Amino acid sequence: MLDLDLRFRVHALQSWLRAQALPGILDLTPGIRSLQIHYDNRRLPLGDLLDRLVGAEDELAAIDDLAVPTRIIHLPLSWDDEATRLAISKYMQSVRADAPWCPSNIEFIRRINGLDDIEAVKRIVFDASYLVLGLGDVYLGAPVATPVDPRHRLVTTKYNPARTWTPENAVGIGGAYMCVYGMEGPGGYQFVGRTCQMWNTHRSTDAFEPGKPWLLRHFDQIRFHPVSHDELMAFRADFPLGRASLRIEEESFRLADYRRFLAENRDSVAAFKTRQQAAFEAERARWEASGQIGYATDLPDGGAAEADADLPPGGEAVPSPVPGSVWKIAAEPGSRVKAGDPLLIVESMKMEIAVAAPMAGTVAEIRCAEGQAVTLGQTLAVLLPEAA
Repeated sequence: MLDLDLRFRVHALQSWLRAQALPGILDLTPGIRSLQIHYDNRRLPLGDLLDRLVGAEDELAAIDDLAVPTRIIHLPLSWDDEATRLAISKYMQSVRADAPWCPSNIEFIRRINGLDDIEAVKRIVFDASYLVLGLGDVYLGAPVATPVDPRHRLVTTKYNPARTWTPENAVGIGGAYMCVYGMEGPGGYQFVGRTCQMWNTHRSTDAFEPGKPWLLRHFDQIRFHPVSHDELMAFRADFPLGRASLRIEEESFRLADYRRFLAENRDSVAAFKTRQQAAFEAERARWEASGQIGYATDLPDGGAAEADADLPPGGEAVPSPVPGSVWKIAAEPGSRVKAGDPLLIVESMKMEIAVAAPMAGTVAEIRCAEGQAVTLGQTLAVLLPEAA
């Protein structure tokens, strides 16, 4: 359950630890409902640290009146951007053509949230103020943010299997959270569009402070405004160079004010969640009826038996251990390998999985290409084992 009180509690504990300046504390990384403490146990034994943390429960000030600095950061958003449509197209071509979120992630968001039309999805995304609760979720300062108003909290499932490619700074929704991808890579959030850079490695500007190449801070609020694809491309070209600026307003976020807002809007928030939950359950029921609910565990074997029937005399098939795509081929036909030598690498569910030679021998064939989608059990290579 998403509970902003817990995030404020994490912030209070983080602030308390910083004020204590305990020797041996190396870094503090807040999550949405947790705090990771990186410490040197040679200077601060675990038992001593735990004693201090237990004591903090009595020393921490009440969070009821806690206020944190917040910046309202207005980001350009190219709605249903052509780069995100390309990513969906690639996914349908090489991973899963019949996924419920294809060919339109936005239509899927509409359906699973029980909204009347796509314009309702668009209106909510642009009306929402997304509170940044975590940073670096998917590389390079990517925010994990949720709308302050619960009636703006669109919920989705993530891609299954995940995408193998996501454009830099795509904006997506996964679960109840919004994320801006910091760089190209795999991913699973449902796209709504694309925005500007979250990270600037090489230059300090008015938006990127010296020594801090990330754009956002915890408790910033992101508000999107619509731009065309061409306008976004022009802004993206200028923004890292300091030739384009964002509108940023400084404010304070008070937990007491937020609790009061929730109390005043309790009935409409409950009505929104009831409708949303009914739509979510109806979508899951459709998956059950169509057999899509067990997609990850019921993948076909890719016709491995048919391929294996065409092996050369004495040849041994090397199958793919998972569905995914071929990221790199490390061996060539004719090369000699030892047992355990890597033949190729398959990318699946955001992981790189080495496919190794099961025995010593000679590579007779490579039956795939880099970038190719492969299924579970599909023959990727053929080995001729060494004679005993």
